[in-house]
Amino acid sequence: MSERDVRDTDKAGPHAPPGSAPLPVFRFCSQLAYGDVGRLLLNRKMIMTLRISRPAALSSLALASAACYAHAEPTTSETIVVTATRSPQPLANVISDSVNISAEQISQSGAGSIIDLLQRQRGIEIARNGGAGTASSVYIRGANSNQNIVLVDGVRIGSSTTGAANWSAIPLTAIDHIEIVYGPLSSLYGADAIGGVIQIFTKKGQGAPAVTGFAGYGSDKTREFDATLSGATGGDHSFSYAISAGKEKSDGFSATRPGSSSYNSDRDGYDKENASGQFSLQLAPGYEAGALFLHSKLDSQYDGGASAYDVRSKAKIESASVYAKAKFVPFIDTLLQYSQSKDDGETFSNATASGYSLINSRQTDITLQNDVRIGDDVLQLLYDHRKEEVETNAAAQYPDRTTNSWAASYNARRGANLLNASIRRDNSVYGSKNTGSVGYGYNFTQHLRATASYGTSFRAPTYNELYYPAYGNPANKPEEGKNAEVGVRYDDGVNALSVSYYHNRLTDLLVNTTPCPFGIKEYKNGCAYNVNHALLEGLTIGGATKLAGINLTASIDLQDPKDETTDKRLARRSKKHGNLAADYGIGALKAGVELDVSGDRFDDAANKNRLGGYGLVNLYATYAFTRDWSALVRWNNVGDKKYDLARNYATPDSKVFAGIRYGYK
Repeated sequence: MSERDVRDTDKAGPHAPPGSAPLPVFRFCSQLAYGDVGRLLLNRKMIMTLRISRPAALSSLALASAACYAHAEPTTSETIVVTATRSPQPLANVISDSVNISAEQISQSGAGSIIDLLQRQRGIEIARNGGAGTASSVYIRGANSNQNIVLVDGVRIGSSTTGAANWSAIPLTAIDHIEIVYGPLSSLYGADAIGGVIQIFTKKGQGAPAVTGFAGYGSDKTREFDATLSGATGGDHSFSYAISAGKEKSDGFSATRPGSSSYNSDRDGYDKENASGQFSLQLAPGYEAGALFLHSKLDSQYDGGASAYDVRSKAKIESASVYAKAKFVPFIDTLLQYSQSKDDGETFSNATASGYSLINSRQTDITLQNDVRIGDDVLQLLYDHRKEEVETNAAAQYPDRTTNSWAASYNARRGANLLNASIRRDNSVYGSKNTGSVGYGYNFTQHLRATASYGTSFRAPTYNELYYPAYGNPANKPEEGKNAEVGVRYDDGVNALSVSYYHNRLTDLLVNTTPCPFGIKEYKNGCAYNVNHALLEGLTIGGATKLAGINLTASIDLQDPKDETTDKRLARRSKKHGNLAADYGIGALKAGVELDVSGDRFDDAANKNRLGGYGLVNLYATYAFTRDWSALVRWNNVGDKKYDLARNYATPDSKVFAGIRYGYK
């Protein structure tokens, strides 16, 4: 397999009240079901790293998460989210544990990539094989990258061969906002939603025509540019539009460390270009048609040994959809969408013909969704047809895979009580899978809520696990999950606190098994086989507040992601990780400090190769010259901390980046 093929084979077992006021105040967990969620303080403009004691840092985070009693300006507007229920809902009415990262938070964050941004969110850990252009994995609540779903404007993206999204190719510059929903959502989205769903929304047009842009430069000759034209005509037949384009390029640093068999001291840079667009036309009241697209192309270098050959990979991700919305009767909203996504990749590991690999995935979806309003309740009825196709340059060819799904959900509110329930049936080559979930919330006061939920989920075998020569087997079954969780959330628009406990038991995990039960002769190096069991269990605490004019946010995750078959910790997952951030503004200047900490991890399923814990302190600053013009500066890893996200792969040392922005979206 190429580097791209194995980027996610680290399987379990073997691998303020919503608003726009100035940063609300102590939002624990960024999980706010009542507030402007996400990392409210993310003005991550400059970043510094110092050596600190990890136990002390984690203890400080735990203490910080209890300090939730300060005062600040309440927020006024209301955050609307889509992913938790597949339809627009006020965040305050959502039972699921959710995070919303707004456009303003992204623009102020100064994050170099979507991986960097997600790493700052609670419940999320990452692994990366070098710099920003190399293969990356995202773990939600300890679940693998291929146990989570990634959507772009409602379109599922990812490779059918690995089951995971190509995170390095997703352009941060094209993103308007991000929603993260934690926990099993297979009863809404089908296969692979075991750990959660991350939905990326590209920029949308509204209001008068507007142009926004950004240009930045930093260490390793990192250059970044993006521009957006957006607006809407208004009137009875309003036409809205948004067109964005961006480019990122960096000389990078060596992806591997000395000691790796792939080590090469040369720099491993990347070049990424992207374009996206949204267009919609209001045909009549209640009737709308539109189209959306995202295109991103990544050319990145990686190490393949001491050879002078320029080892590299090329990736392209695309998503596109056309849709129609209609209200044939006043109480039913109908959506019909046709979409297609592509995940194409090439690797060039040496100058011979055998050094070239091509793997292209295509997913085509047709979705019909009806939201039936019964008073204040909503009954949702869904049909989805998905076809997966894989093309390779190998002799073995893969068959197409078709999945037909039917689902129904019900969301209700009765006084202080919130209730949702959903069921779904998916039929595919792996047979029929039924999933369901039920959630309940009770508002003790306007600001205090308790929640409880239970849900089942599954992950479909990937093409590699079904068909890859001398590894896959068509007899492999889906992985299954059963999750129960409870939570308490408080948000008065001034202070916020959130605590969640989850217990997610997984069975029939597909792992690399040696000797292979299907036959030793055919599978000399083992095979994918349903054998292991795992438990993803944890406690997340988080919040936000304001003390003496300083905005504070913090989160801490205490978890135990374990392979119960071997009694070993799942690879590349820590038992504790967290974040603490503070910023302070004086007029047009805003500056902040941030602490990211993680306990130790193991790079392998046998828990023999330990990756040490780390603590990073980051500094950032922004300055607004006018309403539209602003500058940001960030300094990453000032202390030049050496740490590992994957064994023998390098991580960024001290880096500086500065940029000028016109507009904020």
